[in-house]
Amino acid sequence: MDDAQIRIRLDGMRIEHRDLDDAIAALAMATTPDQLQMARLKKRKLRLRDEIAMLEDHLIPDIIA
Repeated sequence: MDDAQIRIRLDGMRIEHRDLDDAIAALAMATTPDQLQMARLKKRKLRLRDEIAMLEDHLIPDIIA
């Protein structure tokens, strides 16, 4: 995977992360929020955040001080 492909993937993942945030907020506003569904969405959001961080680390070269 080259840098351009990684950047495209990162953009998609960031959009999905924001969408999950919106879905969690909407679910929390429900009169009887589904706790299991909310937990699943939060878990997916955390996994996505970790994947984003890993790909960002891949794009930034290590600089030896």
